[in-house]
Amino acid sequence: MATSNEIKDIRTVHRDEEHGLIFEKNVSIPLKASDLPVRANVYRPISTENGDKFPVLITYGPYGKDIAYTTFFKGSFDEVNPEHRSKYSAWETPDPVFWTARGYIVVRADERGLGQSPGLLDTMSRGTSECFFDVVEWAAEQSWSSGKVGLLGISYYAGSQWRVAARRPKGLAAIIPWEGMADYYRDRCRHGGILSNKFISFWWNRQVLVNQYGKPGRSKLTFPPDGPGARGQEDTIEGDLSEEALKSNRKDQTEDNEANRFRDDDYYASKEFRLEDIEVPVLSVANWGGINLHLRGNVEGYTWAGSKFKYLRFITGRHDLPFYYQKEVEIQKSFLDAFLKGEDSYGWTTPGKVAPVTLTLRKGNVGFNDAIAESAYTKREESAWPLPSTQYTKYYLGSDNSLSPTQAKSDKESQISYSALGVIDSKDHFARFETTQFEQETEITGHVLARLNVSMIPDSSETESGEKDIDLFLTLRYIDPHGKEVLYTGTAGDGVPLTKGWLRCSMRKIHEENHRHREYMPHREYLSTDVQPVKANEVYAVDVEIWPTNVVVEKGGKIVLEVASGDTQGCGIFQHASDVDRPASKFKGKNVLHLGGGRENYVTLPIIPSK
Repeated sequence: MATSNEIKDIRTVHRDEEHGLIFEKNVSIPLKASDLPVRANVYRPISTENGDKFPVLITYGPYGKDIAYTTFFKGSFDEVNPEHRSKYSAWETPDPVFWTARGYIVVRADERGLGQSPGLLDTMSRGTSECFFDVVEWAAEQSWSSGKVGLLGISYYAGSQWRVAARRPKGLAAIIPWEGMADYYRDRCRHGGILSNKFISFWWNRQVLVNQYGKPGRSKLTFPPDGPGARGQEDTIEGDLSEEALKSNRKDQTEDNEANRFRDDDYYASKEFRLEDIEVPVLSVANWGGINLHLRGNVEGYTWAGSKFKYLRFITGRHDLPFYYQKEVEIQKSFLDAFLKGEDSYGWTTPGKVAPVTLTLRKGNVGFNDAIAESAYTKREESAWPLPSTQYTKYYLGSDNSLSPTQAKSDKESQISYSALGVIDSKDHFARFETTQFEQETEITGHVLARLNVSMIPDSSETESGEKDIDLFLTLRYIDPHGKEVLYTGTAGDGVPLTKGWLRCSMRKIHEENHRHREYMPHREYLSTDVQPVKANEVYAVDVEIWPTNVVVEKGGKIVLEVASGDTQGCGIFQHASDVDRPASKFKGKNVLHLGGGRENYVTLPIIPSK
């Protein structure tokens, strides 16, 4: 690891007349708690040479500030709005040419321990967020800065915004977390307590680990072209580190997430912060298709942020492209202009002038991964989230696999069983419940909750004694009037259903005393002290949080609830397939749903009455 005595000024400056900007590369930003700097690229209008000052947009993340977007993921870059494609473009961040031409300075920083920034690699931690805090305060104090800082970026570059905003750095004036999880444990790593290992592994190995500060041969790394990857990063200017030094200088997310299970473990506790501490204006942009990673975080981030001015905007489409759509950029710019420049032609700074919530209404079967087709979806403004007119309506599970707003009168108990530890292509690891055709067009928008009565029967090769558990994987699907399931655009452009939810039954304890507990959304702490036993052949009533959704069910359409023991269609790369987290000795056998006999099993749908 580099020491303070070895740190040198590696900054270079390029005056780009063609694009009207000055490009300062590898600027060393001092940190309060370390002698090691964070390194950043600074893109500023040429007029700053004459003393002009501008507000600053910052991104701070792991993917390599010097990796060209076209190298990181060419397939995506080729589809980006041409206005935002330049030689300075980088994955999931604002394009410097576009924004400097509109009176902003762009600072793109390599997160601590990555790219050209030395130090401990510990993504999404309190420590690296404190470094981000220093970067914000530094930018606000520079001679070319107006003193106002905004944060704008996608995914990781959105998730990091929630964390640093909660620490209230001087100069921070507004944030736009665009599809960014707000809760490391619940949104990203352990859905309902179940480890989402496949994405973490893909992300860590292709996009982060390969970009570690001091890693030899970074410039020669290649990946298959079918997705993002830290291809073509420059080698560490200050030299390579040994494998031993690299390992001791990082916290490996694939290892740490598998080794830690609870929010009170030191590992997860180190990622905690309070959304309520956020005071700056927030524009939280949630994607209805982000049902495996970011959607929940944008909704909860908006809900609990302590900001006077906060807005929630729902969009559709892939996670990488809408950020650059012309209409969405106009929204971004008007929001930033209002709070960073004092130029508010839109009304953001006038309480009540801009609706707090903007919905995109998903009606019809327009296909997926088709931006032009999805532009047919209409938008509607609302005064609050959840929508004030919401009618939470129970649809009961029937022994005939029905899903009905009327509960069966029979008290006779029945059971539906399916195999535990299912895999995606298996047909025997889920039960399916379906409504009759809706008699009139019906909007469903909001949070979904399921109440289930479940038990487990161990595999014949396993004893009934010993630790047991049940993992529940729930999926809500929409069948159009023609009998075809409607799939929507998922994070990576894949076809996904309406929404999903998860729960590990040993983590079923609900904290009703917590201020975040709501009837439509039970609050769980996922602490080691919350673990409750699961015994073979005993029935447990559990409430399962299902992520929020929207659909306009057409007349003749149907809603399907799928109850499974493992991932099913629509999970994409966000799979829960760790043998360590889901050992056969604990889970293998049959899962059973217990219906009737005085037990209620239902899914609560947020119905929005027609106006």
